[in-house]
Amino acid sequence: MKTLLPPIAAKRPHKISVHGETWTDNYFWLKEKTSPEVIRYLNAENDYTAKVMKPYGDLAAKLNREMVRRIVEDDESAPVKIGENFYYVKQRKGFQYEIYCRKAGSLRATEHVILDLNELARGKKYMRLGDFELSPDQRLLAYSTDTKGDELFTIRIKDLVTGKLLSDKIEGAYYSMAWSKDNRCLFYTKVDAALRPYRVWKHVVGTPTENDVLIWEEPDERFTIAVETSKDHEFLFIHIHSMVTSEVRYLADGGTSDELRVVAPRHQDIEYSVVHRSGLFYIRINDKGRNFRLVSTPVDHLSKGNWKEILPHDPAVCLEGMDEFAGHLAIEAKENGLTQILIHNCKSAKNHKVRFPEPAYGVKIEPNPNFESNLLRFVYSSMVTPASVFDYQMNTKRRELKKQDRVRGGYHPDKYKTERVFATAPDGTKTPISLAYKKGVKRDGKSPALLYGYGAYGYSRDAEFSSTRLSLLDRGFVYAIAHIRGGAEMGEPWHDDGKLLFKKNTFTDFIACGEYLVEHKYTSSNKLVIQGGSAGGLLMGAVVNMRPDLFHAVVAMVPFVDVVSTMLDASLPLTVGEYEEWGNPNEKKYYRYIKSYSPYDNVEPKAYPNMLVTAGLNDPRVQYWEPAKWVAKLRTMNTGKNLLLLKTNMGGGHFGKSGRYDKFQEVAFEYAFMLRTVGLSK
Repeated sequence: MKTLLPPIAAKRPHKISVHGETWTDNYFWLKEKTSPEVIRYLNAENDYTAKVMKPYGDLAAKLNREMVRRIVEDDESAPVKIGENFYYVKQRKGFQYEIYCRKAGSLRATEHVILDLNELARGKKYMRLGDFELSPDQRLLAYSTDTKGDELFTIRIKDLVTGKLLSDKIEGAYYSMAWSKDNRCLFYTKVDAALRPYRVWKHVVGTPTENDVLIWEEPDERFTIAVETSKDHEFLFIHIHSMVTSEVRYLADGGTSDELRVVAPRHQDIEYSVVHRSGLFYIRINDKGRNFRLVSTPVDHLSKGNWKEILPHDPAVCLEGMDEFAGHLAIEAKENGLTQILIHNCKSAKNHKVRFPEPAYGVKIEPNPNFESNLLRFVYSSMVTPASVFDYQMNTKRRELKKQDRVRGGYHPDKYKTERVFATAPDGTKTPISLAYKKGVKRDGKSPALLYGYGAYGYSRDAEFSSTRLSLLDRGFVYAIAHIRGGAEMGEPWHDDGKLLFKKNTFTDFIACGEYLVEHKYTSSNKLVIQGGSAGGLLMGAVVNMRPDLFHAVVAMVPFVDVVSTMLDASLPLTVGEYEEWGNPNEKKYYRYIKSYSPYDNVEPKAYPNMLVTAGLNDPRVQYWEPAKWVAKLRTMNTGKNLLLLKTNMGGGHFGKSGRYDKFQEVAFEYAFMLRTVGLSK
């Protein structure tokens, strides 16, 4: 039988010189996206991956069927009432995408489909909804779609009374748009050559787009912009922010004013956000500490001398966001690694917390469009409790379950166990780990485990539910989330300790979490699988360079692994804006530090774990060539015989396939790879 050999990328030395150092990049040529040779190479890698995994096709198909069987294929979201209309989203069996609906006056009224993404996706390989914005009078719907995965959107406007599309069509828009209070104008953002949203435009409905008016242009390449209206429709906000600094500008009179004003001028390393109620701006700001405080000030008197402190800075509690109501503020906060919801009564000035029952969980405030309401809608889940939508009465503290995702097939949460434990990093830092496994799994080191990590940008990964994960738990896996530095689970200082010249803490935290699972016999090194994507893919690359012996298999999704080359190229999306996260390698100290951990630059002759690496040809965030170059270099340097697979989505971007059934297929493939590597074939 002929031996199956992987494709080997040709070495074509390309010299790079920085700060007096010169090194050779043999796979620089893979950056040529339009080259037929590059496309042939990526296709050859895909063919090799398909052939290697072909014997496990039945397993992947079985996993896929399991995942589909667990969901309610004909499903509806909990309806939201806006004015006299009820809005909800449907999923229908056999259809990939959501259907957006409304009923007038009563849930027993006739259903009107206002947007069917399945219709929009017909004949297209990819479909992603960007923004969905109702005009204040609910007559018009502005929505944006991406059909390539490059995150450049086309905006259309639909008349919900007639059901017809208007002639307005805005190409090349980015995320975020907002209506003016008078329903006449739509504000939207566009990007520069590096795909940085830097301009806000005003479009008058029914007029040619070439007549659109430029409202704001941000010249500083570190900053991006977004637009939104206040919930009471009184202000149009332009949020201008870098990784560490922000500024908010606004138009009064619901966006109909021509005078653009600033809430507080930007100052380096000061971040803030704003909401409005009853003539007051409520400002969440970190001027007195990294974890933010909350102040209010009259809209007509914005100077600091008029600020009134509502919540002081607390080193143990990080204020992450807020939602405004006529009588309350709902504030999301992180405390001891868990999300809290704090309710502030604006009349009494008293505060209380919403209580949650489990030791590890995830909770998010849902969009709450009704400014006058006393009801707060949030979604709660844990690693064993399916997503549950609650309406919380902020005055009486009573909550009502409006919908809980149903898991078909006889799921019983009491058959599973969740834990929260702490690993000790080399510098003594205690790193939280959230765990889930099926009851009866023995702590004898024989169970397989999947350890997930991210650890960047101050993003937190909460202990939330996933029905697909049950396919691993039911096969005896322990599932673990490492809440490592670089995220913000323990507040903004947790983020600060895992970025710039402290980035290696992210990697050593994760290694400590892996060692904890092995030491405490949740698993063993020959059963430990790890997974991360994007910046979490950088994590995967760094830790396998540092401790390849600790991990048995790796799934690195769209991994950011060629850090030096990317951060040296200011023309690429995200690069300049992320100098404040990773460091600017044009400065020698950052260059040396980044190069010391960049996964691609630190591949060495050693035995690497089993590895599945994914990429998206149209990915604007992590260019496809980063994982492609990394795999090519690993192929020549790896001294072991473990699997090394590259799977490139040739028609998608950063977020993989867009349809819900297609996404199950992707996860099933990844799980089949994991199960194969730990010796499970059923």
